[in-house]
Amino acid sequence: MYAIVRCGGRQEKASVDDVLTVDKLAGEVGSSVTLPAVLVVDDGKVISDAAELGGYQVTAEIVGDAVGPKINMIHYKNKTGYRRRLGHRQKYTQLRITEISGGSAKPKASSRKKG
Repeated sequence: MYAIVRCGGRQEKASVDDVLTVDKLAGEVGSSVTLPAVLVVDDGKVISDAAELGGYQVTAEIVGDAVGPKINMIHYKNKTGYRRRLGHRQKYTQLRITEISGGSAKPKASSRKKG
């Protein structure tokens, strides 16, 4: 079983016991986080209907913090002696997916008339 969740402006494929690296989240190491924005769930059949997905949620545990690679930027203007050097390292949080639960939402009744 897997789910596609939206976290930090990106979409991630999450299965139980996977470790995901997402943008920095507030919380302590070992605390639990719920990722509510579920886009697709595959539980024997693929579910992408928003009404059915409302019952699903992905629970994760914060494993730790991480930082991305160093990005160096250089600004330079010709003939003026202007040079500027900048650097950046993006901060990330590592999450271990502990549970994908839900499916309690009732399917919509058919609007077709019988007979």
